[in-house]
Amino acid sequence: MPRFFVNKNNITENRITVDGGDAVHIGRSLRMKIGDELILCCDKTDYTTKILTISDKEVCCEILSQSPICSEPDIDLTLYQAVPKLDKLEFITQKSVELGVTEIVPVITSRCISRPDNKSFAKKKERLNKISLEAAKQSGRGIIPEVSDIIDFKTAVSKLKEHDFSYVCYEKGGIPFSSVINIKDVKNKSIGLFIGSEGGFDKSEIDFLEDMNIKTISMGKRILRCETAPISAVSIIMALSGNM
Repeated sequence: MPRFFVNKNNITENRITVDGGDAVHIGRSLRMKIGDELILCCDKTDYTTKILTISDKEVCCEILSQSPICSEPDIDLTLYQAVPKLDKLEFITQKSVELGVTEIVPVITSRCISRPDNKSFAKKKERLNKISLEAAKQSGRGIIPEVSDIIDFKTAVSKLKEHDFSYVCYEKGGIPFSSVINIKDVKNKSIGLFIGSEGGFDKSEIDFLEDMNIKTISMGKRILRCETAPISAVSIIMALSGNM
């Protein structure tokens, strides 16, 4: 059954409306008709609905039933990703959304090769959020994880400290995830995960993070590429927290 995300404002009593490009897609591409059923998702809830009216501007649906989405993790995982080249960031966005991250925050660190400002990043951010939307649809997510504006290193550190647990992956050593992730401890908690770009982290950055009580994590004896490290780390966290 086709599935689309909708905004809370589109839900009133036993009706839900779909507008914009999705309305066009439902009518023209999917060729759906009045009486056909589709699933509309909002705020981790799936609504099974029946189409009442349909046009290019709006599809109005009647709610038949609703159920909580069981695919969402019971942890809130934010990925702080030092900015790599755009094609790598697209891959990281797609796969980390499939795996269950809640948000992706691009960060400029000292060894980033790509260093766009927020103005030049605006169009790229729009594309990344479209990739996040499609990945959320494909993987049955209950939310659409956001790719935020770019922030600097010290702002990232401040945000990391706001999480219940925060980790930075470092290619030159650290403690294993298995020693810090416990299902009972992290359930319904927020986790911040910091991953470096192509050049990794400068030692001074790691020292600063450790001074801020952010744990340094080792990913093993092999050095992973910047697009491999976040996918591996997110997978490990989801597995150890019971969310795989």
